[in-house]
Amino acid sequence: MIKPLFRNVLIVVNGSEASIQAAKYGILMAKLYRCNLKAVYVVDTATLKQLTLSKFFVADESREYETSLSADGVRYLRYVEELGKSKGIKIETEMRKGSVWTEVIAAASENKSDLILLSGHESHSDDKYDILTAAYRDILGHAECSVMFVREKMIEQLYKMA
Repeated sequence: MIKPLFRNVLIVVNGSEASIQAAKYGILMAKLYRCNLKAVYVVDTATLKQLTLSKFFVADESREYETSLSADGVRYLRYVEELGKSKGIKIETEMRKGSVWTEVIAAASENKSDLILLSGHESHSDDKYDILTAAYRDILGHAECSVMFVREKMIEQLYKMA
């Protein structure tokens, strides 16, 4: 018998609308293929540390920003969990701190993930997206499992029908 292509799927949630769409895609995958879902949100403390060392932030600002990002992460992960519940799918959630790509790779390894779902996003000139793009490039380069960019245009309609 052939092993399923994916049994454990890791969804990277970053608070963007696109990452919520990736979560919905993962929920649909779980319904269709009976795979396990885990959503991870990473507070990028590595970048915050760099910004503090380069004197762009003072230490107090960095701590406040980290606290704010952590609160956002809790909110986003709760929301993703609720999206899953509304479709009868359990989603394990985890917040991590550190470099985005290293934490995603570590979470995928610990979870024995067969697939990492990343949100496909439009090109922006915003620095946030430059950091995100670099993290995604590193995830692609270091992942020991398949990685998929979710860009399904009909995800809202598909999710509502499920």
